[in-house]
Amino acid sequence: MSIAELSEQELLRRQSMAQLRELGIDPYPAQMYEVNAHAAQLAAEFDPEKGNFQDVSIAGRIMSRRIMGSASFFELQDATGRIQVYIRRDDICPGEDNTLYNTVFKKLLDIGDFVGVKGFAFITKTGELSVHCREFTVLSKSIRPLPIVKAKDGQTFDALTDPEIRYRQRYVDLVVTPQVKETFVKRAKIISTMREFFNEQGYIEVETPILQPIPGGASARPFVTHHNSLDIDLYLRIATELYLKKLIVGGFDGVYEFGKNFRNEGMDKTHNPEFTCMEIYVAYKDYLWMMGFTERMLERVALATNGTTELTIDGKQVSFKAPFRRVTMTDAIREKTGFDITGKSEAELREACAKLNVEIDETMGKGKLIDALFGAYCEEELIQPTFVTDYPIEMSPLCKRHRNDPCLTERFELFVNGKELCNAYSELNDPVDQLERFQEQLRLSEKGDDEAMFIDMDFVRALEYGMPTCSGMGIGIDRLTMFMTDRPTIQEVLFFPQMRPEKKPVRDGEEKYVAAGVPAEWVPVLQKLGFTTVEALRKAAPGKLFNDLCGYNKKNKLGLTNPSADQVKGWCDAERE
Repeated sequence: MSIAELSEQELLRRQSMAQLRELGIDPYPAQMYEVNAHAAQLAAEFDPEKGNFQDVSIAGRIMSRRIMGSASFFELQDATGRIQVYIRRDDICPGEDNTLYNTVFKKLLDIGDFVGVKGFAFITKTGELSVHCREFTVLSKSIRPLPIVKAKDGQTFDALTDPEIRYRQRYVDLVVTPQVKETFVKRAKIISTMREFFNEQGYIEVETPILQPIPGGASARPFVTHHNSLDIDLYLRIATELYLKKLIVGGFDGVYEFGKNFRNEGMDKTHNPEFTCMEIYVAYKDYLWMMGFTERMLERVALATNGTTELTIDGKQVSFKAPFRRVTMTDAIREKTGFDITGKSEAELREACAKLNVEIDETMGKGKLIDALFGAYCEEELIQPTFVTDYPIEMSPLCKRHRNDPCLTERFELFVNGKELCNAYSELNDPVDQLERFQEQLRLSEKGDDEAMFIDMDFVRALEYGMPTCSGMGIGIDRLTMFMTDRPTIQEVLFFPQMRPEKKPVRDGEEKYVAAGVPAEWVPVLQKLGFTTVEALRKAAPGKLFNDLCGYNKKNKLGLTNPSADQVKGWCDAERE
């Protein structure tokens, strides 16, 4: 980096790093640092009457400091929280050399630096748990300053709120905003609880291909890539479904996968092009069994994650206590619109959508028209967990026909807070019927539907060998985490959400400044002071700029020959003429 690209603090921190090395202190030592205690453990278990934790070794970042004379306090943050450290010169510098305290700790270390502390726990006169430092070690120098965020008594002030920084630099967000870390701890708990629930039933966790010759298992636009050695196009998977059902054909009674899926579609508060979905398939079961299985699982997840089934989501009270409400797709639409979709043709559905002011287009078949009606009038009303069941066959190309009505399928979707959370079927295992459904999807594709399913003939072949009665269910882990942590956007529950390319600041080249009369050696200084383009000089106050340049030169010991006030005025006026 050039001087123009570094802030004043960054320059000072680099100077401190160099001085540490001059003192023989490696700012990035290689050796292991033994840790035997953490901040949260000390807060929970220290008992002054027992006199425990008298030989502790902790490590973490310096997050605040109160430097006094020969004794100081600083706040250390580790993976579990923060704890105060009391540090005295005479404790860490027992001999004649006081450099470690007077120079290293007081002058060369900064907020964000990693240090190791060995000492003992005690309670200060003001009643605050602290660690009395007996041995002090520099573990890592931070050469870029953290955002300033104030915290007291568990409350955060001046919090980091800019989503551009928070999502793009999640590592910074995690350091300065403890609540963010808690979201991801809960996400891990959600997944581990689900995994425990499945494993208790004897179901097997598996892995299936991400790169696939045919993107099957859902209606979505895929990402495409090219494999050079095979000279073929491959797709990033849009669902794990078809491969998992092939394993049911192969003889497994129950398989599940927490898999990354990829869909080349829009991005918004609830959709990311890369997302995590859990899919499970269980032989000899149907969708009625799967409803009970799903609500029991979600009740357990809520309890494990939050200690209760009564949650607040977007300001609404939502109960994950089983059982959940059940309503058919037909009844849900009829309740809200008065229109009965039973037996209606595509033309009749189009007419109904027009009358009900539902936005549609010419590429939509019956399935998408019904989905549009449901989305416009029903979804947002389903706040409490609700199973919507028995979808029209046109909406479910991979689902078994309903046992009582061949125009319907044995399918449910679970809606919570107006959004879909789960999708499940009694799985279609008739290979002839499956091929016909695929062919109908092909007709929709030819009609212009770029999300229609591909025909996967290998999956049809697998069904021809025979697949037992089977029920499958998919659940979006990102959306489930949003509900369980009451976060409003998917970006809040992904460590590194997809972002637009980072905007680079406009910066003129040296030649433009020189053409305006600025000596080349002063160009980096001007840019450092914020004048990254010659155009920006037009708005400068020449007198103030002159003082700023001379002051910066002196403070940073650059050794440049100061320009005159008239010269600086000439630089500013050059572009005005």
